[in-house]
Amino acid sequence: MCDVIVVGAGPTGLMLAGELRLQGIDVVVLEQDEEPPLFVRALGIHVRTIEIMEQRGLLDRFLACGRKYPLNGFFAGISAPAPAGLDTAHAYVLGIPQPEIDRILADRAVEVGADIRRGKRVIGIQPGGDHVTAELSDGTTLHARYLIGCDGGRSTVRKLVDIAFPGEPSQADTLIGEVDVTMPDDELTARVAEIRETQKRFGIGPSPSGTGAYRFVVPAADVVDGRAEPPTLDDVRRQLQAVAGTDFGVHSPRWLSRFGDATRLAEQYRRGRVFLAGDAAHVHPPMGGQGLNLGVQDAFNLGWKLAATINGWAPDDLLDSYESERRPVAADVLDNTRAQALLISTDTGAQAVRRLISELMNFDDVSRFLIEKITAISVRYDVGDDGHQLVGRRLRDVQLTAGRLYDLMHAGRGLLLDPTGRLTIDRWADRLDHIIDTSDELDVPAALLRPDGHVVWVGDAQTDLETTVIRWFGRPAM
Repeated sequence: MCDVIVVGAGPTGLMLAGELRLQGIDVVVLEQDEEPPLFVRALGIHVRTIEIMEQRGLLDRFLACGRKYPLNGFFAGISAPAPAGLDTAHAYVLGIPQPEIDRILADRAVEVGADIRRGKRVIGIQPGGDHVTAELSDGTTLHARYLIGCDGGRSTVRKLVDIAFPGEPSQADTLIGEVDVTMPDDELTARVAEIRETQKRFGIGPSPSGTGAYRFVVPAADVVDGRAEPPTLDDVRRQLQAVAGTDFGVHSPRWLSRFGDATRLAEQYRRGRVFLAGDAAHVHPPMGGQGLNLGVQDAFNLGWKLAATINGWAPDDLLDSYESERRPVAADVLDNTRAQALLISTDTGAQAVRRLISELMNFDDVSRFLIEKITAISVRYDVGDDGHQLVGRRLRDVQLTAGRLYDLMHAGRGLLLDPTGRLTIDRWADRLDHIIDTSDELDVPAALLRPDGHVVWVGDAQTDLETTVIRWFGRPAM
């Protein structure tokens, strides 16, 4: 029996596997596909996810395969100047195709000891008193203390444990893929620019995969809320003709797919020893490129909490905070993507609202509010203490006298940043690091950070510190 079964080897599952292994948890990842997919659904990662990779020492790998882009145009495709002085050391979007993201996270998971098994499809889940059993399509079973469904919007795990997934079905499907084209680049670019003046769901241009192919997105002729066969090249040609008046000479498809704009949120993120994360817990229109990021951030929140529970030092309600913290974040993403979907509609009323929002985004405060929402750096968890504006928020990568903060967080442990040098957490040394250092970028007496980088205490009183440490890191070891 292993500690944790992760179902799904996408970004969420792979990130979670790596986080659990950092804490010595025995993890098996089950993925039904024999090989990693080649199609490029997501095109990059936002600020908070970039920070997460920096916190775990992975960012250099991503930067080597990606390209930095300015932070504008991510709310409903409305171009507006990026606000100055964002509270981050990484004020950019990192363009990187999803297959590269998957590869980096898979490599990291294997490096730290995760067991990734491909071609393994889960068809049954049986709860036990102190474990859960996964039944596989090849007739074998696997037992674990916990099981996490990271298996996408059509999650088998969610259905097997009967967690409701209410919301709205897809109202508008989109065809997507990579193809070759015969139309000359200058003619293609001009035609795309003309069409996108009114049709924001359309686009075609060189693929970020670097294969020489062209990536396209075009509204589908129908709506299929559920699993459907991929479109054919003839389907794509018909829709390009209908929307753009030309099929651009598309041929030789690398891959073709479709996606919808269904918006659904799981009624709960946990059923006994089974959890949901990523698209298994929430789906929404792909506006603002938030989906992959939201799932990775789910994993970052759940990983250390589940590991603490298995390792025996977690407070009784720590695992419950995964749902209470992450589900409201997902609900907010669903709302902002609903709003963005409205703003790209060709309806005259929606276009009037779009023009108004475009004017408002010229105000720095409005632009800042929307960018911080899309990039998730404004997320604030309710940690039971509103005494300081930092409490509940993640702390950016500040410069310390001896280095940078995130360089001290690669091991996934909690951290007390103590400029005073008068505090002590020696009794929790098995799970917390004590850093005595100062920063010109941080005006606080001391701050206690969880392994995910969120601040849960600011102050200088030893008694108050210990109360908070017990709340998040349990009683000290004997």
